Amino acid sequence: MEAPPFPEALIAQLSDMLSEDEAPFLKHLERELSLEWLEDDSSQLGNTHFEMGHHDLFKRRRLSTSPGPIIIGLHPMLVGDQLLYRHTLVHELLHAAGLLEHSEKHKKMVDEIAPPPTLSNSPALRALRERVLLSSDEKEWLCGHCGFEWKRKTVRQPARCPKCARQV
Repeated sequence: MEAPPFPEALIAQLSDMLSEDEAPFLKHLERELSLEWLEDDSSQLGNTHFEMGHHDLFKRRRLSTSPGPIIIGLHPMLVGDQLLYRHTLVHELLHAAGLLEHSEKHKKMVDEIAPPPTLSNSPALRALRERVLLSSDEKEWLCGHCGFEWKRKTVRQPARCPKCARQV
């Protein structure tokens, strides 16, 4: 499979939104960043890998020097899901730019630039849900109050029984 396209437009958008203090590696991305596909059996939708060690990376972040080669890996299941692909890529680009922690600022920026898709708008999220449901031993939900049993269609246990409306 051909490598994912280089996200020039997203990097430009991040440059307009972030200061050099917030994202010290942003100016180095054009030279240091590469994208690749993860293995099909990967448990992650995306990851950012710096070849530099943790201590050196934080030192270079503080000094605003080059972080060295950065690789963003994206799961191949994102190919058919443009909204989740963009959301995941923006998340990983923020890490690559120097926002290394999952802070409130990181979350706000991802949600502003590429909001997460809903389950109904994301084929990849629906496929993940189906995979979880198929691998689960629990195939039905059971109400402890009225004894009503219904087919499991959600990953999380519902809050209320659809028959008696009491908390499950």
